[in-house]
Order: sequence, then structure tokens, then C-alpha cells
Amino acid sequence: MLGGLLTLSYSPFNIWLLPFISFPILLIAIVHSPNVRQATRYGFIFGLGWFSFGLSWIHNAIADFGGLPLFFSLLLMLLLVAYLALFPALFSWLTFKTKDKYNLFVVIPLWLSVEYLRSVLLTGFPWLSIGYSQLTSSLSGYAPIVGEFGLQAIVILLSCLIVIAFNMHTTKTKDNYKYTTLSIVALFLIPLAGQSLTYYQWSEDNKKQINLALVQGNIAQSIKWQPENEVPTMVKYYELTSPHWQSADIVIWPEAAIPRLEISSNDFLSDMDKDASESNTALITGIVDYQPNTTYAFNNIVTLGKKNTTDTSGHYQYLHNNRYSKHHLLPFGEFVPFESILRKLAPIFDLPFSSFNRGEYQQDNLIANGYHIAPAICFEIAFPQQISANLTDNSDFILTLSNDAWFGDSHGPWQHLQLAQMRALEFAMPVVRVTNNGVTAVIDQTGQISASINQNIAKVLTYPLNLSTSHAFYKRFGNLTTWLLMFLLTTILFWRRKK
Repeated sequence: MLGGLLTLSYSPFNIWLLPFISFPILLIAIVHSPNVRQATRYGFIFGLGWFSFGLSWIHNAIADFGGLPLFFSLLLMLLLVAYLALFPALFSWLTFKTKDKYNLFVVIPLWLSVEYLRSVLLTGFPWLSIGYSQLTSSLSGYAPIVGEFGLQAIVILLSCLIVIAFNMHTTKTKDNYKYTTLSIVALFLIPLAGQSLTYYQWSEDNKKQINLALVQGNIAQSIKWQPENEVPTMVKYYELTSPHWQSADIVIWPEAAIPRLEISSNDFLSDMDKDASESNTALITGIVDYQPNTTYAFNNIVTLGKKNTTDTSGHYQYLHNNRYSKHHLLPFGEFVPFESILRKLAPIFDLPFSSFNRGEYQQDNLIANGYHIAPAICFEIAFPQQISANLTDNSDFILTLSNDAWFGDSHGPWQHLQLAQMRALEFAMPVVRVTNNGVTAVIDQTGQISASINQNIAKVLTYPLNLSTSHAFYKRFGNLTTWLLMFLLTTILFWRRKK
């Protein structure tokens, strides 16, 4: 249950205090375990609760669209959760192995190393990383310096201090009183410093404003790819957009908004390109591309209409370079590991468009009506290093397109929104999020939601976004600062043990 409690620390619940209950208890259980097997078991059980409750929304997609009987869909979900629970189990094993050689603070680099492994192994799955739980706490002030990755270190540091204060208090000696006092002082000062940092401005207004029109079509996932619904879906997006051609600088549609392959949509795209340019605006949309006579398929974002403010006509043509191809593909959703075997087992392994190719890791910004935009599609917003790789000095804002209709009315879409909020905060840049069925939102450079559309409605969000120039420390150095601090801490701990 301790791990399951962590679900309430993420959006939409945001009870940020819970990690400082769960993690200290886990650390105490590990340290006082009778043997390494029991310590590892504690970590695995903790992980089962953490991910089974936190990722319960994934079962919606498996059950509703996977074509599996309930027993097998639950089994598949259990396998995913068990895989993810291996990481806190590994952390617990390492902590027990080192507890008699180093002091408790060694768990900080251990935790970060294991969580980094989770973020890269088998393409990575860093969802529910613990730093996101502090988006609404005073510790959020550290995010523009050390990012979400560094926030994890601070959460574990505070958890260690809680354990030290608790353990020292149980043994009343003069030294223990001193360590208890120091721990309590640090437990007070670290959040206080974080709260002070929330008042610092990591960006400055650059006097640029962009009028956005974000279109949420709310197309049911069950009918999205049915051939008879292609034209009605495109007509719906066109009709939602038409009243905003003249007032918007950029109109944005969500991931795969056009439910037809790009090469088969030339007439529609050319019409949109013409309408946008004649209205002195630009249109950005998600669309799937399968290139004929090749094996290449991409989940793309393309821009239509005016590329630069001085243009007198649209610029779209098939395979033009003002586009973005998704790099970080979702396992089983966009590519299937061991597909020659798994695709034969169940429909869940043969969903539409589950054989995409990867775009390049680093790609040029989209340019729409003179604005430079750093794009990400769906799951990619969970990877700050990839976002950073595609940011330039000219980037005006970060754009993420998604379709969360797979996950119904669960907490999954809210967790997804929270990832985008953290990217805005740590890079001190606005993030614009456009989705098929919500939550579509404009997020300012402090991670706060400026405007949004509720789930499961078709609507257009118009918003005048003030742009700014970011000076965030994290934008420049990324996770390097945290890794250097962890190297320093590990060196000190090793030196003290040797001495």
C-alpha cells in the first residue's frame, strides 16, 4: 500500500506530502531487513503498489482496444507492472548491500542510477518519476536549476533526513541529539530555499505575443480509423477552425488529427494550406505518413500556410522539410518488440499504425508564420533530454501533440499533462499542449496552466500567448549538474569509508 499511496501524489490529486511518508518507511524497512532477500522483496512489493495503482489507466487501452479477454488483459498489465517493480527492487538490493559500508546518503546516487536505467532500458519508461509529485510543492523552485531529475534527488535526500532524525531520536546520546537537530534544521531549510526560488524569474518578456487557436476535435477512438469516418472527421476539424482563420497567428490540431495517410490527403492539405496562407496564418497538424514503394512509416507533424511572415502564399508540398517525425516511439503502441512472434498472439499486438519508423533524435524546429517551435509527440514529452536536444536559441515555445482517448476518463491524461507542466517549469518556457479529447492546455513558463479545455468536448481554445526568453539553468546544463553533485557525494562517501 505504501507504493500505491504515491498515486495520490501525482495529478490530478497532487498530495505532494505522500512521498515523504512512503519513502522513509521503505528505507527503514530496507535498512532493518534481516537479509538481502527480504529487502529486495520489500522493494518489489513497493513497486507493485506504485505502478499498479499509478498506471491502472493503461488497462483501459488494453481492455477496450486490445481485443483480449479480461484474464489475459489483466495478465498483460501485471507483466508490465512486475517489470517496472524490478527497478525499486534493484534499488532495495543495492541499498541493503551498501548499508554497512556507507552512510544512508548513498541511497541518493543509487536511486538516481536505477531511475536513469528505467528511463533508457528498452527505450525507457520514466512515467511516474517521483520528481513530478513535487510540481505543486515548495521544492518546485529547484526545477529550473536541476530539473525533474534533480527533484528526485531532493525527495530522496529529505527522506534520508527524516529517517536519520527518526533513528537518532530513538537512541538518546549527545551525538544523536546533534544529528537529529541538524536533520530537522535541514528539513526546514531545504523546502524554505525552494520556496524562495519560486519567486525568481527565470525568463524575461521579449515583447512578442502570438494568438493561438487550439482545436480539440474529440473524435472517439473506436471510430477514429474507420474509413467511413475519414471525411466527417476532416470536415469537423475544418468547421471548428474556419471561424478562427482571420484572428489566429497559428491554428494547431492534435496528433494524427487527419485520419488518412498524408500521401492520400494531398487535396485536403493543399486546400488547408491555401486557406491558411490567404488568412495570413499557419496551420500545424498531426498526420500519419506511409511512403509508397518503401517500408517507411512516420508519426508526423506538418505545417501548412505561411512559413514566414513575408510569405505571400502557402508552402506545403508532400515531404517538404517543415515537418517533425516522432523519434521516441511507444512500445507496443507504435512498434512491437519481437513482432514476428507477438503479432500472432492477440490483436493488442496488431493495433493500427503499430509499425512506425523513428525520426531523427535531433530535428529542426517547425516554423509557422515566423515562429520557431520545438515539437514533441505524445510520449516524448516525458523525455527532457530529447526536448532539450531540439531547443534552440530561436525556439519560441514547446509544442506537444497527443491523443489520450485511449485512456478514457482515468487519471492517465492528467499525469500526461503534468509531464508537460514540468517541462515548462524546468525549461522556463511556455508549453502548448493540443490533444484529441483533452486535456488541451496552454502552460506558462512557470508550469502553471493559463487556459485549458475540459475532457471529452469538441472546442477551440483561443489564447494570446506572451512569449519570453528563458535563462533557466537547467535549459543550459540539463542533468549534468545533478550528476556532478552525485559524483561529488559518492566520492566523499567512498573517501570517508576508506579513511
